Amino acid sequence: MNTPSSKVHDVAIVGYGPVGQMLALLLGRAGHDVIALERWPKPYHLPRAAHFDHEIARIFQAAGVGQQVNAVVDPVPDHYEWRNPAGQALVRIDWSGNGISGWPMANFFNQPQVEDVLTAAVENLSTVAVRRGCEVAGLQPTGDHVLLTTKGQDGAGHVRARYVIGADGANSLVRSHMTTSVTDLGFFYDWLIVDTRPHDQAEWSPKNWQLCDPKRPTTIVSGGPGRRRWEFLRLPHESVDELSTEQMAWRLLEPWGRTPDNTTIERHVVYTFQARWVDRWREKRLLLAGDSAHLMPPFAGQGMCSGVRDALNLAWKLDLVLHGLADPALLDTYTSERSEHVRHAIGMSMALGEVICVLDPDEAAARDARMIAAGADPRHALPPTPPPLLGDGILQRKADGTRASDVGHLTPQYELTHQGRTALLDDFTGGGFTLLTDGAAQVGALDAADRDFLTTIGVTVVALYEDSSPRDGYLDAPDGYLSHMRENRQVAALVRPDFYLFGTANDATGLRELVAQLRGQLQQPAAPSDRTTAPDALSAVSEQ
Repeated sequence: MNTPSSKVHDVAIVGYGPVGQMLALLLGRAGHDVIALERWPKPYHLPRAAHFDHEIARIFQAAGVGQQVNAVVDPVPDHYEWRNPAGQALVRIDWSGNGISGWPMANFFNQPQVEDVLTAAVENLSTVAVRRGCEVAGLQPTGDHVLLTTKGQDGAGHVRARYVIGADGANSLVRSHMTTSVTDLGFFYDWLIVDTRPHDQAEWSPKNWQLCDPKRPTTIVSGGPGRRRWEFLRLPHESVDELSTEQMAWRLLEPWGRTPDNTTIERHVVYTFQARWVDRWREKRLLLAGDSAHLMPPFAGQGMCSGVRDALNLAWKLDLVLHGLADPALLDTYTSERSEHVRHAIGMSMALGEVICVLDPDEAAARDARMIAAGADPRHALPPTPPPLLGDGILQRKADGTRASDVGHLTPQYELTHQGRTALLDDFTGGGFTLLTDGAAQVGALDAADRDFLTTIGVTVVALYEDSSPRDGYLDAPDGYLSHMRENRQVAALVRPDFYLFGTANDATGLRELVAQLRGQLQQPAAPSDRTTAPDALSAVSEQ
């Protein structure tokens, strides 16, 4: 049955792939009334995205599914290597061990398995309704909400929501109802993607690599546990139709020892890799996330990663707006922050693609000589790219109003010990804003209004100690937060719910100014909120 048209949901999510699922999970866990609308009646159980990094693993952790996702991924044990046809290493990127987020640097996965984890988690939320086989045919803003016209097996219907998020892919219907322009960098390459399940237990070393052969650039990577993926560049004399046949897939796999006797092809499809982004991701009550907002080549493995980052950035801001704790103008920073970060990822992906997609033998030979001379060190062998910082938005400001230095970058997640338990930071805080302090003394400088504000928006204060700590304190990891803070003469660091640094303070006065800046930037309304707040942990910490 269709949802009664008189009901107004907090959020309607159009599209229910990984980005839509993550949005539903994050917003539903925050207590919001969410409805997800997916045009296809059943989940698509074939591989697509195949890689996520340590930051995305941390976001899964924040969504309460970190361990479940970790159980169905294939973490990289060594490095990611590019080789020429002679077998010489052109670049070797260390992907071993954990990244700064406390999770493995690189993880390969089979998308349907990760989607199963996300959908199972959403099904446990009473706050989220998922309607499959329900296509959105139209959108109409009506003042304080949006009216969505739907069609499906139950016939035509209507859904109302205060905000609508288009997570509906490259051909987004939600985007078609917005007036935003699109920046397209004109980067187009056709690649045949072949996802397989080998029947044997072959050893792959390196496990993930690029063959930079001008005769046929090829990607060979994990497709998740028990799976392998090959990607083959379309050559100029080949048509897309010719490349997309199963016969061609087997012909290209044959030199790699893959035949129907030892391998099953799960999926083969030709993708046109593109580089583009939407210039404005919010228009009043309509918002975009994932492929509806941006497309990028896969060479850096950041396509789905960028969509999941979108979900967390948007979710914490919508949470504050829906609870009346921030002005709706906060949502405009979603575009400014994420768009610049995405442009970095697109630029990096294009730079890598321009190195890989070389078909001229002389140009390839010159490339090889240059990269080999650089010792296969990615710092010297690959084109330089800017750091992946957030664009301007909810970030600490200097006295002249410009953003402070060293803000807007991803912060690390270390193990801490608290009341006899050792765990990663976010396992203690549960996500949300986190205020890291060097001991508890500085927190005492905050007045009652500061403390009420921090408690109301769900800030967790983590008072750090180096050798031992009182009951409400946290024992820092060796070479953890305190070593960095003290090196930079900081007494506090305020981390946003998406793990990016809002700002720091060098003394008690600076801490009060930091809190005042956050309050001002959120433009907190004076009206009380219906948000349930935790007990005031700030008082207990400051008394230590």
